[in-house]
Amino acid sequence: MHPSSIGSAEQLRDPNYTPPLMQAIPLGIQHVLAMFVSNVTPAIIVAGAAGFGFGSNSPDFPELLYLIQMSMLFAGVATLLQTLTVGPVGAALPIVQGTSFAFLPIMIPLVAGKGVDGLAALFGGVVIGGLFHACLGLVIGKIRFALPPLVTGLVVTMIGLALVKVGIQYAAGGVPAIGTPEYGSLLNWSAALVVIVVTLGLKFFTRGMLSISAVLLGLIVGYIYALMVGMLTVDAITGSWARAASFALPNPFKYGFEFSAAAVIGFCLMAFVSAIETVGDVSGITKGGAGREATDTEIAGATYADGLGTAIAGIFGGLPNTSFSQNVGLIAMTGVMSRHVVTCGAVFLIICGLVPKVGSVIRTVPIEVLGGGVIVMFGMVVAAGISMLSDVKWDRRNMVIFAISISIGLGLQLEPGAVQHLPGTLKILMTSGLLPAAALAIILNLVLPETLDGTATEEISGGMAGHDS
Repeated sequence: MHPSSIGSAEQLRDPNYTPPLMQAIPLGIQHVLAMFVSNVTPAIIVAGAAGFGFGSNSPDFPELLYLIQMSMLFAGVATLLQTLTVGPVGAALPIVQGTSFAFLPIMIPLVAGKGVDGLAALFGGVVIGGLFHACLGLVIGKIRFALPPLVTGLVVTMIGLALVKVGIQYAAGGVPAIGTPEYGSLLNWSAALVVIVVTLGLKFFTRGMLSISAVLLGLIVGYIYALMVGMLTVDAITGSWARAASFALPNPFKYGFEFSAAAVIGFCLMAFVSAIETVGDVSGITKGGAGREATDTEIAGATYADGLGTAIAGIFGGLPNTSFSQNVGLIAMTGVMSRHVVTCGAVFLIICGLVPKVGSVIRTVPIEVLGGGVIVMFGMVVAAGISMLSDVKWDRRNMVIFAISISIGLGLQLEPGAVQHLPGTLKILMTSGLLPAAALAIILNLVLPETLDGTATEEISGGMAGHDS
């Protein structure tokens, strides 16, 4: 759909402009397609880490469907907070909210192997962390100085590095298959590779909706391939569909509410990362869609909506929400700045979230197929972090900060036994790798001088070999 057929150039740059409904609805659904897979994937990963819900005959199968349902429902609710606003909450911009990948390195160790019983502490952390996140809206403008590209780029890179292992495990057959002959089989990898090849082909050799929805369409082709080679049966699909309700409302505190210091501290610390990510997305939307800088009111409102949307989701069994960067690019691509277009997408998400049968179909996607999509998505997270780091002035000071932070963060993640004698809460926070890396980068960036021995730091281009510190 060409932008000129929707409105004038001035109207397209106005967030309050409402295109005709017959055009606004498909544009809104396009936003949902761009983020749909990324939005439901964290719920599937958390369930997999906890060890429940896989297989249509699993007694915990309905619980996984519920998590998927809440991911869709409260992504829609949080998006409405951004587009329609409630008092100071919301940016009144076309910001699409979705389930955040950033919190996965915190959530996975919290629930690992605990089944449904591990969710009470998880959602306690989501609610409290969400409220803390909302409070950051009061000060977000004042703390940005402590989070330059060196810090934010490192953190985003670490998020991706913490998750790439998950993608490989899924493509090989999933954690339950580890140690069996099926794990890493050619059949498993073939399904993942089909998804990757189709996704890349559509992304780079097509345009418009085909390119925007490349990951989703890649998963659909992988799904069909899995049916053809016997990894999935029609009976499994119809059985899953039959077991799911046609309509269901969310249940408050369905999994209980438990205070866990590790969860609360982890979610509150990660809220800083999510808040800065949202600041970047708001700035990207106003620059790409309206050709201007974001206002302080818009940034604060977006942060309030981020946190409040997360807290509300946690009450009902939804995971943390954040703004979705892929939709920022979509606005720049379509040239349509209307927040009401995104409102249409939010309503579509809410409808999907109230119909568990949608989640039942999603859950029948073989884990190997999902692995292909996850490899692409998590790899893009790493690439986004590296892109942010390209703005860093790579002098010796910044190199040292980056080197120490990533060495300790990634090292603790790869060798969690190194801190086995720490108390439980501190152990979970340290072995995430992400929080120690972020903390070190922030602290070192604030305390280390900008110069060495009274002279300007030497650039890499000058060469480090042959120079004394």
